[in-house]
This record gives sequence, C-alpha cells and structure tokens, in this order.
Amino acid sequence: MSHPVHYRITAADPAAHLFSIEMTVRRPAADGQVFRLPRWIPGSYLLRDFSRHLGPLSARSAHGPVTLTALDNHSWQAAPCHGPLTLSYTAYAFDLSVRGAYLDRERGFFNPTSLCLEAVGQSGQSHGLRVDAPAPGTVSGDWRLAGTLPADGAAPFGFGDFVADSYDTLIDHPFELGHFDVVPFRVCNTDYEIVVSGRHRGDLDRLARDVARICEWQIRLFGEPAPFHRYQFQLFVGKDVYGGLEHRDSTALMASRDDLPVHGDDTLSDGYLDLLGLFSHEHFHAWNVKRIKPAAFTPYDLSQAALTSLLWAFEGVTSYYDDLTLVRSGVVPVERYLAQLARTLTAVQRGSGRHKQTLAESSLDAWTKYYQQNENSPNAIVSYYQKGALAALALDLKIRQDSHGTRSLDDVMRALWRRWRDTGAGIGETEWERIAQQATGLDLGAFFDQAIRSTADLPLQALLQDAGVTVAWRVAQSGADKGGAPLPAASDTPPRAVIGVRSAADPAGIRLTHVLDGGAAQAAGLSAGDVLVAIDGLRASDLERQLARHRPGGSVRLHAFRRDELLAFDVIVQAAPADTCWLAPQDTPLWLSPAA
Repeated sequence: MSHPVHYRITAADPAAHLFSIEMTVRRPAADGQVFRLPRWIPGSYLLRDFSRHLGPLSARSAHGPVTLTALDNHSWQAAPCHGPLTLSYTAYAFDLSVRGAYLDRERGFFNPTSLCLEAVGQSGQSHGLRVDAPAPGTVSGDWRLAGTLPADGAAPFGFGDFVADSYDTLIDHPFELGHFDVVPFRVCNTDYEIVVSGRHRGDLDRLARDVARICEWQIRLFGEPAPFHRYQFQLFVGKDVYGGLEHRDSTALMASRDDLPVHGDDTLSDGYLDLLGLFSHEHFHAWNVKRIKPAAFTPYDLSQAALTSLLWAFEGVTSYYDDLTLVRSGVVPVERYLAQLARTLTAVQRGSGRHKQTLAESSLDAWTKYYQQNENSPNAIVSYYQKGALAALALDLKIRQDSHGTRSLDDVMRALWRRWRDTGAGIGETEWERIAQQATGLDLGAFFDQAIRSTADLPLQALLQDAGVTVAWRVAQSGADKGGAPLPAASDTPPRAVIGVRSAADPAGIRLTHVLDGGAAQAAGLSAGDVLVAIDGLRASDLERQLARHRPGGSVRLHAFRRDELLAFDVIVQAAPADTCWLAPQDTPLWLSPAA
C-alpha cells in the first residue's frame, strides 16, 4: 500500500443497496487511531449524520482483531496497535439525491462523505482510493465509472485506482457508476465532460453547445485560466427529481428527463431553461463558494454546523449570476431572462416571511429553518437564494447607477477572486461588504444595512426603472400563475376570490399545506394540515373552482377534519392581491448586454 490512508469501495450487493468499504491506515496513531464520518456535506447546510447508514464496523491489524470503541454517533477509536490497521464496514445507499449515495442494479453514485471515514490527524496526507467493478451478474450490463479524482492507474471511465492529496480533496469528488453518455467539449483551454445517466432521448449535442457558452462566459468573467484543467457535469435524469451540488472540479445534478432539449426542436422550453440555469449555478460555484468562501468554511468542520451570515453572498449572488450568465452569453433572449426575474420577484413578494427575517438572519438560520421547513415557513422565513439573488441585482444596479456605469458587481466578484487567488483565505463576516466598497470606490453602507440587515423591501422598482425596465404588478390568474407575463387583453373577468391558503389533493378532500398570514382562512381559524371535505355543503374537490363562484367580501362555509374531529368554519372570501410581477423593458437594458 503506497498511501498513508487507503480505501477500497465495492458495489457489494446492488440488490440490497450495499457498498462495502475497506479502509487501511498504514501508521495508526500510537494512542489509538480515531475515525469519524462527516455529519454534513459542503454546499448543503443540514446535519445529515451519514453514519446512520453504516453497517457494523470491524478492525484488524497484522496481529488480529482490534477493538473499536464508539465515541459518539459518528466517531470511533481503535485500540492502540501496530499498523497497518484495516477497518471493514458496509454502507446502505438508497438516497436518490446529489448529497449522499445510491446503489441498485441499474445505477450507482456516491459522495465519499457518505462512505469514507476520516482518519483523524492524518487528513493532510495522500489518500488512495480503489473502486472495484461490480461482480458479473449483479448489475445490468457492463458498468463504467465517471469522476474527476486523479487516476492512479485507472483508465478513463474505468474502475481502478485514484489518488487524492488530502481527505478534503477526496471527499470533494463524487463518482457516477453505471451506463451513461459522455459529451465532451473544450473552452478556454479547459476540458469539459457532460455525463448523462438515466433513460432519455435528449439532444445532448445541443446541451453541450449551450453549456459551453455558459462556461466560457463565466471563465472570462473571472479571467483565464479557469481554476481547473478538467471539469465534469454529472447529470442524472429521471422523474420527479431535481437538485445540484457543487464540487471543486465537478458537479452532481439531477433533473427531469423531460427538461432535456429534443432533437429537431430548437424552441427553449421552460424546463430546458431551468436545466441550463442549474448547470450555470453549479458551475459558477466553482469560483463562488468552492474557492471564494466564508471564513467559517475555512477549513470545513464537518462534525458540526458551520454558521455564517454570508450565505446570501454565496448562494444568492450565485443565483443572480446563474440566469444573468444565460442572457449575457447569448443562450437565452432578454425577454426570457426578464420573465425569469419577474417570477423570482413574485416568489419573494408572496412570502410574508420577508418582513420577519433579514437576509443575514436567513443565512445564519439556514441549518434550522431553511433546510428544515415546515407548514409555517412562508410566514416566517425568506430565502437567501431568491431574495439574495434580488439583493445582488439591486447591488449591481446601485453600483452601476452611482458610478455612472464605470463599475458593476462584476468588479466586486473579480476583486474577491483576486483576493482568494493571492491569499486562499476565507471571507470574514464583515469583509465581503468592505471588499465591495473598495472595488467600486462607493459608500454602500446604507444599501447593505437595508438589503442585508433589515426586513424592508429592496428598492428594485426605482433601480430597475432607472435601468430601463418597468416593474408591474397584477393579480394572479390562478394558483399556478407564477408571474413573468402581463395579463391577456382586458376582459370582464370578475375579481379572483381567495382565502389565503396553499393546498394539495388528499384522498379525503383537499389538504391545507400552508395557511398564510393575513389571509381569510387564518382569520377564521383554519390550520395547516386541516383537510377540507365540504365547501358550501358540496364535496371539496377543486378549491379554486369552487371559490370562483364567490365574490370578495362574501362568506363561504367550510367543513374540515383536523385529525379526527370535524370542524365548521365561516370564511370571509378575499380578493386576490396584486402580487404577481411582470417586467416591461423600454429597450435592451444595458446591464444585460454581452459587453456589460
């Protein structure tokens, strides 16, 4: 064994969703080697306690079995022994997400954070990894392996040996196992691969062309060369899946197979637009969060929550640039970008939580509130992704306005990049704002106080108007109306009736998923979780259709089950608010042009 720490991972029993792991430490600590598994994965701010998926651990040395003592639910200590020391265990892998590990007879995937214990005190040394091919007959067909961890003898897309210069490097490299398509491209002297697994009939050549333009624009924004020589997008497509997780030279993505472009169809569907935004978002993270990152993440302590008030600057700013990249690179037209922006404005406007939680608080509370949402979340929190993106837009427009077009948020991002490139240091809690002011030569203190540390609405109406875009608000046409377009030609449609709830189908009727602050349902005493069974004495089947017969100010009689109790409510119907945004540009806004 040539590496101080080495792992061997095998898809031992795909039908039972079990990986087997053998970990060897060449020179264990004299007082007893400590091992621990991460409790969370960088980029996803929730304690997931991956150790709950591990099977029994055993240890042995050349002299026989070695006792392991559990220190807590994710750490173990071996009795003192001479090396090499080998641990053996299994990991249950049936998490169909980008954050954990998955294995069945059709596909495998893992983040090393889910499978690879850390040898405490030896994390800075080189780590070897061998990934074995599944045994013949245990999986469908011949599998390949995708990932960007440097090979140590493994052939391209082949199983075998890999090497990492540290544990931190090891766990930042996910692997995809199974059958997949590979579409390579090259921009700015950087090699890229899009690896697509899952059944599909998508036009991957068009996807690669569009993603190449996205990558090139982002590399040129920060300046060549890219901070990696090779980058891989690992995309799994299926049904009812979505997500992305950034890594230093790759990203794991999940999306609907229907979001892929179709051969022979050059239209830009909403699903494909969202998919391109996902690619753009995670690629931008290669700079903003994988390298430029909060000091609280430098280094990562994966044994406990790492709190920071700066997630708005890393997730929110990235969310601003993901769609901005699409329009500036010419992948999508200006009108589609503005429609997407209007939908974000709508989403933030519809949550009263924006008046109760600041962006700094939203960032700090991510672990307990954003990642653990409940039925009251729309009334209590604001998204540092969505409002953070709007704050980044407002900051960009503010800088452009006050500098008379000589500076922009791009200058701030480049200054942050230069600082990381020169020092490698994390960003302190107040340092991001200081760097923004230094990079632009502007006093932005009052802006940050309002946008980041208060619950006041952002001054976007005026800033967008100054940039040549009129912000307009209207009533939603239905519960499915997310904004982005004006109403059709004027009609005699009566005011839409609402009671201030969000709902979902239920076998017994209509289940209230959320009861919104200030709404008629809340005033009448209805609660999230109540199941409507009758509306005005008729079976509850379609809340929107059944309320359409009422006029604002009138009363509707609702019967609902709360647990096993039948309750009756008289609800005064409200007029739907004008909370749905659309944007009207006077011309092509300058900040959206390729030369901006």
